[in-house]
Amino acid sequence: MFQFKQFTIQQDRCGMKIGTDSVLLGAWCPIDNNPFSVLDIGAGTGVLSLMLAQRSNAEQIDSLEIDENAYEQCVDNFENSPWSDRLYCFHAGLDEFVEEPEEEYDLIISNPPFYSEDYKSDNSQRDLARFQDALPFKDLVEAADLLLSENGIFAVIIPFKEEEKFIELSAEVELYPVKISRVKGSQNTPIVRSLLAFKRYDLATFIVDELTIETTRHHYTDDYIELTKEFYLKM
Repeated sequence: MFQFKQFTIQQDRCGMKIGTDSVLLGAWCPIDNNPFSVLDIGAGTGVLSLMLAQRSNAEQIDSLEIDENAYEQCVDNFENSPWSDRLYCFHAGLDEFVEEPEEEYDLIISNPPFYSEDYKSDNSQRDLARFQDALPFKDLVEAADLLLSENGIFAVIIPFKEEEKFIELSAEVELYPVKISRVKGSQNTPIVRSLLAFKRYDLATFIVDELTIETTRHHYTDDYIELTKEFYLKM
C-alpha cells in the first residue's frame, strides 16, 4: 500500500509499483489548458489518473491497462478514491483502443515501458510493464496524434537518452514540445529522465529546465519538494 495525502494506492497485484517517475510526471504535467477529458495510457496502479483527478477539474478521466491483474487493481484504487465518479479504466491494449476512437482528449499522459534492451527478467508481468516492445514509442506517439484534441497536451516521462528520438517521432505527426524538464537524482549525477509535453503547434521557443531530486540521500531539493508537496505525506 502507498499512502498519498488525498488517496491510497494498493499495488500488490501490479508489475510496476509506485515510483518516482510516475509521481514526477503526475505532479509536473501541464494542465494550463484546463482539460475536460484525460487519457492515461498504461495506467498500472492508476496513480497518474488519481493525481490528475486531484490536480484538475477534468470531468472525464479514462485510463487504459492491458494486464488483467493491474487493471483490476486500478479499478479498485479508483473506486476507493474521492473521485470515483470521474475515473474509468478500460481493460485493453492501445491497438484495440485506437481501432474505433470515439473520443478526443484534452490531456494524454503516459509513463510508458522503456527498457528496449534485449534483457528480460523471470517476471513476465513486470516485463510487460517495463519493456518497450509492450508499447513501442512510435505506437504511443501515433495514438496521441489520433486521440489528442486540437488544443490538447501530450505528456510523457522517458529516459533522457531517448529524448531526441522521441521528439523526432512526435514531429513526424506534427506534435511539438512546449516544455522539457530533465531530471537528475543529485547535483553530481547525470541526467536520467526527460519530462516532455507536446502540443499541435510548433513554438519558436519553449521551456527547457532541469530538476534535481536530492541534495543528499533522502534530503530533497526545494524544487522537488515544491513539485510534490501536495501528494507525498512527508513533504
